[in-house]
Amino acid sequence: MYANDFFNLPNSLDIFSHFFPANELPWNWLENIEKALLAYQSLTPQEKKYNFLKKIKNLFSPSTAIRIGKNVHIEKDVQLPVTCTIEDNVYIGAKTEIRSGALIRKNVIIGENCVIGNSCEIKNSLIMDHVHIAHFNYVGDSILGSHTHLGAGAILSNLRFDQKLVSIKIGGEKIETGLRKLGAILGEGAQVGCNAVLLPGTLMGKFSVVSVGTTFGGYLQENTITYYKQIRKSLPLE
Repeated sequence: MYANDFFNLPNSLDIFSHFFPANELPWNWLENIEKALLAYQSLTPQEKKYNFLKKIKNLFSPSTAIRIGKNVHIEKDVQLPVTCTIEDNVYIGAKTEIRSGALIRKNVIIGENCVIGNSCEIKNSLIMDHVHIAHFNYVGDSILGSHTHLGAGAILSNLRFDQKLVSIKIGGEKIETGLRKLGAILGEGAQVGCNAVLLPGTLMGKFSVVSVGTTFGGYLQENTITYYKQIRKSLPLE
């Protein structure tokens, strides 16, 4: 099971392709995010397509609530709110929209035409193109393929309660990742419904769906939906 079974790195992120080989285990990409961002920082300005950071700093007065860390690269046409926080080692692709109250923590790569919604938190993750992380989401130590979508309140949990190393269950096989923190791997076109929770080490195949309010862990095959069926009864008031 390799990364290209779930997604292909989009052309907009080709500059990082050396760090994300298609024939690698997908969760092994996570440890290369920081390396890719530091390597990008070492390039000369001529080798970078565009550096928007200086312009951003001129857009906001010191009294505004936007905070930007070190080694932050923001491409053309990125929409920024008046209030958000972007920590160190972050790359944001063109035409992406960052909404009010978003917290983008260290070591995050975001592709083109994405939405990072109201009060979302992203940490040590690779987000490809056309990804919608809508509202009140947590995405930790995860990889989201292009055209994936998280409904409001969906959580990609990255740490076990007992804090042991995360393993992945595929069928009857248990794969040890060697990682203490591992969120979810979402194949291209996968969708997670509102208020769903993905347990640490979840794999979602291409175009798979975790329905609204569902807690799911393990491996969900491509073009498959999983859901929680609630039995509802209505009784007359006495």
